[in-house]
Amino acid sequence: MSDTRVIVLVGSLRADSVNRRIAEKLRDQAPEGVTLEIAEGLADLPFYNEEIDGEQVPEAAARLRSQVAAADRVLVVTPEYNGTMPAALNNAIDWLSRPYGAGALTAKPFAVIGTTPTPYGGRWAHADANRSANIAGAVVLEDVTVSQPGVDVDVLEDPEVQARMQEALRSLVEYDPAPSSAA
Repeated sequence: MSDTRVIVLVGSLRADSVNRRIAEKLRDQAPEGVTLEIAEGLADLPFYNEEIDGEQVPEAAARLRSQVAAADRVLVVTPEYNGTMPAALNNAIDWLSRPYGAGALTAKPFAVIGTTPTPYGGRWAHADANRSANIAGAVVLEDVTVSQPGVDVDVLEDPEVQARMQEALRSLVEYDPAPSSAA
């Protein structure tokens, strides 16, 4: 792929969250030929309700769907809230899953990374996000998931953690959806 566009969904709505800063760092250090765009406005999405998802879709939902549809890949950078993904991220995936079978996530390569200040590092949130995106039709790259405990390490500065995050991005970008043929 000559130029790969990656849309980034950040699970934390805090402007200065660690996961937001991870997304910004990845964006700022993106490899040549890769553009990372952080989706803004997840807090503006109304809770998904089929009654308002008709001919007049809420502006925030239409904007998010358009951004994801225009991207080649989807990267989620998220913490864990109460043992699962944040409600804002779950709601975004709900909006992106519709219309069923033809939502903006359909056939998009999808990966999850992030950190939480627990020994589990967001593992449950990441598994839930992967499961939900898979049901929504995304091509989930589960082996790319990075669930980093933020307890004893500065995830923004630790070279090993940063290398794992960069490797996850590289794997997502280099993912080839075409099945290999045996010769």
